[in-house]
Amino acid sequence: MHTPRMSSPTEKILPERAAGDKGENRSRLSAADWERAALDAIAEYGLAGIAVEPLARRLGVTKGSFYWHFPTREALLKAALERWERQDEEDIFDPLEPIVDPRARLRELFHRVANDMPSHVIFAALLKALDHPLVQPVIERVSQRRLDFLTVAYRQAGLDKVSAAQRARLAYTAYAGFLQLAWAGLPRLTHEEFEQYMEHVMATLLPAAN
Repeated sequence: MHTPRMSSPTEKILPERAAGDKGENRSRLSAADWERAALDAIAEYGLAGIAVEPLARRLGVTKGSFYWHFPTREALLKAALERWERQDEEDIFDPLEPIVDPRARLRELFHRVANDMPSHVIFAALLKALDHPLVQPVIERVSQRRLDFLTVAYRQAGLDKVSAAQRARLAYTAYAGFLQLAWAGLPRLTHEEFEQYMEHVMATLLPAAN
């Protein structure tokens, strides 16, 4: 595990195309290219980064390429959010399903969310845009799935129904707060400080072994 780098939202998720690569051929530039570029822009600038002309420049194409795939900016945003939602589940939670021991599953989850992953940066940016009608339902679904995952793991680890739900909410709150602090521009923890913090988090949130 390493010290997270989430305090640097300007890092790119998708490398920019070379300026000379126009990519106007539809077979070379797909809707998925636009969706990934949109997510990259959200990570850098928030929802304000979703603008057709800047994205076209990032991809090295004209606006005409955009309108071949999407009728409006909102259509692109919707598709990009759906892509992020799917990828978030695949990257974070799918690898945890085979772990039988619920405490080991929770511990691995805490390690995964503590590392610098593009999905976390996008999540933090979307939290600032919850008033947007396309963002709110996506965050609600993602949050509910995460809470359900945590609740099931805590139940399997021996907590009663109420305690499991409360511990899941506490763990999720700690995760969201950690991201917000990272984006607030506070000084990064050193590697040693971060390791100590993670041990404290797990000691606090993991139920005692039977």
